[in-house]
Amino acid sequence: MALTPLVYWAQRHEDIYLRVELTDVQNIDVHVDENVLHFSAQGHGAKGQNEYKFSLDFLLPVKPQVSYKSTQRQVNITVHKIQRGWWERLTLRERKPVFLAPDFDRWLDESDAEMEIREKVRVQLGFVSLKTVFLIVYNLVQFLGFSWIFINMTVRLFIIGIDSLYDTFHTISDVMFFCQILALVEVLNAAFGVVKTGVIPTLIQVVGRNFILFIIFGSLEEMHHKPVVFFVFYLWSAIEIFRYPFYMLGCFNTEWKTLTWLRYTVWMPLYPLGVLAEALAVIQSIPIFDESKLFSIPLTKVIGTSVSFSYFLYIYLVLMFLGLFINFSHLYKQRKRRFRTKKRKAN
Repeated sequence: MALTPLVYWAQRHEDIYLRVELTDVQNIDVHVDENVLHFSAQGHGAKGQNEYKFSLDFLLPVKPQVSYKSTQRQVNITVHKIQRGWWERLTLRERKPVFLAPDFDRWLDESDAEMEIREKVRVQLGFVSLKTVFLIVYNLVQFLGFSWIFINMTVRLFIIGIDSLYDTFHTISDVMFFCQILALVEVLNAAFGVVKTGVIPTLIQVVGRNFILFIIFGSLEEMHHKPVVFFVFYLWSAIEIFRYPFYMLGCFNTEWKTLTWLRYTVWMPLYPLGVLAEALAVIQSIPIFDESKLFSIPLTKVIGTSVSFSYFLYIYLVLMFLGLFINFSHLYKQRKRRFRTKKRKAN
């Protein structure tokens, strides 16, 4: 014969909390059927080891989905109200079941529950505000950095002419190093959910750029004076001077239509051109790596040779164009979703 356990209850505006006093619980069955909660389980209660059951016919409608968590000492059940509000009692009948009592560990009256909600909202708003400030500062710093690079290179090209292509690394690299190291933050933002974007596309772009900047350009002095540095830096900065202010305005829930169009359109020709410029830089660096043996992997003295770093670069060229396809597809889908949503809103 099934017995009835002791059940304690409390409520909030959106949920009902039940605590069933049973230890060493097994074979738990909790479900809601026609607004009645049914519970059954094997456990040790007030009358020893036995099967325990109870039912509760709720005062107002609840959702059929029920969550519960059992510990060694009790079973905690959460029932979700369909309509947010404060109930005057738990059950449809005014007379309280004898096995039911208030859970004073969680009990709050309506005013205290409202204060609890306001405190949670205040904490959430504080977190959102802190996150927003962080994103605004980050995007502003990156915008200023890439704007300086773009304007500096443009002015030098007009004043000095074609000769400016040969000393781009020495005049621009410090700021570019700073911006690209800082861009690693974007990978962390995506990984920890600070921004809603894919981790893999972000990782491919940031790691790919830093590989070109630090390994291909930074480690080979012979690459510092090649015009390809100018084209890589110029194409990178031309994309970013539209991307970062777009993100910055998004932090204020503000949109400038011209900037939105530029952000989702300019990259379409510039991004593939940037990858082609990066690929050209890799191809130009291969003979230099072969000659200098830099980053080559020495083999045993019996073999008497080493594995050139250029073999890795050939593989990297293939991965680079694979990454181009993945990133381009991701960004193109973003563009389609963006303008499809705007079209719906306009209609």
